[in-house]
Amino acid sequence: MHILITDDDAQMRGMLSRFLGERGDEVEEASGGPAALAALERNTADLIITDVRMPEMSGVELTRQVKARHPDCSVVVMTAFGSVQMAVDAMRAGATDYISKPFKLDEIQLIVERIEEERNLRRKVTTLQRQVEERFQFSNILGKSPAMQHIFELIEQIAPTRSNVLITGASGTGKELVARAIHFNSPRRAAPFIPINCSAIPEQLLESELFGHVRGAFTGAERDKKGIFEEAGGGTVFLDEIGDMDEGLQVKLLRVLQEREVRRVGSNETVPVNFRVIAATHRDLETEMANGRFREDLFYRLGVITVSLPPLAGRREDIPLLAEHFLKKHALHNQRQVTLIEPEVMRILLEYDWPGNVRQLENVIERGVVLCRGDRLAADCLPARLTGAVADQTGLGETADLPLAELERRQILATLERHDWHRVKVAEILGIDRRTLYRKIKEYGFEPREDGER
Repeated sequence: MHILITDDDAQMRGMLSRFLGERGDEVEEASGGPAALAALERNTADLIITDVRMPEMSGVELTRQVKARHPDCSVVVMTAFGSVQMAVDAMRAGATDYISKPFKLDEIQLIVERIEEERNLRRKVTTLQRQVEERFQFSNILGKSPAMQHIFELIEQIAPTRSNVLITGASGTGKELVARAIHFNSPRRAAPFIPINCSAIPEQLLESELFGHVRGAFTGAERDKKGIFEEAGGGTVFLDEIGDMDEGLQVKLLRVLQEREVRRVGSNETVPVNFRVIAATHRDLETEMANGRFREDLFYRLGVITVSLPPLAGRREDIPLLAEHFLKKHALHNQRQVTLIEPEVMRILLEYDWPGNVRQLENVIERGVVLCRGDRLAADCLPARLTGAVADQTGLGETADLPLAELERRQILATLERHDWHRVKVAEILGIDRRTLYRKIKEYGFEPREDGER
């Protein structure tokens, strides 16, 4: 290890330098806090051993500044009789350990060896985590389950082609991530990737967004506007929730896919376009076709290749990998020192059914990171809906063996009823966005109470 000895007592510095140098460490000396900080700027140390009382800067202040500038550097403070409070202050500032003077060199050796072992262990864990993520990750998609490994292989196989792709799967399974992975691993990667949610935009506005319009085509059309098929310019158009598209627009979309040209709203002229379409839906389009709600010819034009994403409950072996990834991500984003997930928490995560899929898991982990008081994600940081659901397997008792879709339907309805149809609150509790909740309410045919329009 590279060790920096900081003390205004030259004799103490020399003694420690000689001893630690003989055990094979790279040792450097500094006569005080400012000199130590300057030395760190030149060459970052693994460990600083510093006296707590020094004339220019105390060991407590040195510790505070070191941890702010070099958080990976360990600090051990040396205290004299009567300076225990300063040692406590240094520990609060981030010091790893302290030792009281006078001390034996064997005591220093034990502390240094322990810190070295801990640093080596952290380094190994970090390396293993990086290797695991690299092995089981594809363009920000994580998964080591056989189902996800098959998805990765499929992405690699279809990305270089020109064929349209249909991605199916429940809400929150990562359909847009897969679409982006296909685009950014394709020859079109340098061109735009343009996503649009077909269920979130009114029909007339969606037509304009897709195909463009000319000035005066409708009220508010003050200038010509290109649609996304023109803007794609050789890139990829991602049509999310294609199953919610109005039948009239389905006909127009089919023509664009067949002819590779668009006609802007209000115009009689056509414009050639170059794009690849990746569509996605949470609906069963074959059922929608049978019920006359989705065109069969459009289905076969879009679904040249179909990628079916499994729900999170169907690939539980991926939950620890995803949870660790989200913990690391949100701890960094929120500047929190949460580094571990307690075994009890992992058990709860593995046993929960995740109606909101990967999106809900990330929501739960981010919430836990923000609310966690220590460096471990504990069960009391989880939402009550998780701990309660695991205790009684979603609270459904003898119905726990029902199909997942029926469990989801009952859980959503029960949560709506418990919270007086307060949709904003229910969406937050379920870990899904409001748009998804509104769609589920419509899909399952729930009848809202009159006082629940919130």
